[in-house]
Amino acid sequence: MMIALTRHGQTNWNAAGRMQGTSDIPLNNTGREQALASSARFAGAGWRHVVTSPLSRAAETGRIIADGLGIAVSGVYSDLQERHYGEAEGRTDAEAAALWPDGEFPGLESRDDVADRGLDSLADIARDLPGSAVIVVAHGTLIREVLRRLTSVPIPPILNAATSIVEHSGDSWRVVTVNDEPLGDEAA
Repeated sequence: MMIALTRHGQTNWNAAGRMQGTSDIPLNNTGREQALASSARFAGAGWRHVVTSPLSRAAETGRIIADGLGIAVSGVYSDLQERHYGEAEGRTDAEAAALWPDGEFPGLESRDDVADRGLDSLADIARDLPGSAVIVVAHGTLIREVLRRLTSVPIPPILNAATSIVEHSGDSWRVVTVNDEPLGDEAA
C-alpha cells in the first residue's frame, strides 16, 4: 500500500505566519492553485483514493486533487486534523513566544498525542482501503510528527501542498519521500 501524505494548500493565516491548529481557516487563491498543481503531479500515477482531514483547508485541497484525477473523495478521518495549539491559535510564533516563552501554550496538544492520532488514522486507512494507492490530505504538524515516528532521519517542516510518501507492508511503514524529495536508505 502506498500513501501520499499531502499537506493542504496555503491559507491567509499560513501567509501571515499564524498558527492555525484546529481553527477552521479556508484556503486562499494561492492554496487553490497549489492544490491544482498537486493534482497534476498525481495524474497518471495510479492513485485511486483521496481521504482528508475534516478541516476545510484540507477538505477543499482534497476535493481539488480528486476532481483533477476524476475520482471522488473516499472519506474523511477526524483524527487527521491538525495539532491543537490551544490559546496560541491565531498568533504568530513571535506573539506566542512573548506570551509563553517556554513554548507551553495553555491547551497545547502534545506531539506524542498528535503522532498517535496520525498513526491510528493511517492504520484505519490501511484497514479501510487495503492495498490501495491513497492520497491523504492533512496538516503540516500532523504529517511531520507521523514521519518522525516512522524514521530516525530528521524531518524538516512540511511545506504547503508538499507530499511525503510512505509505504505500508504487513505491520511496517517505510518513509520514501519527504516534501517531494527522496528520503534515502537511512530511513528506519
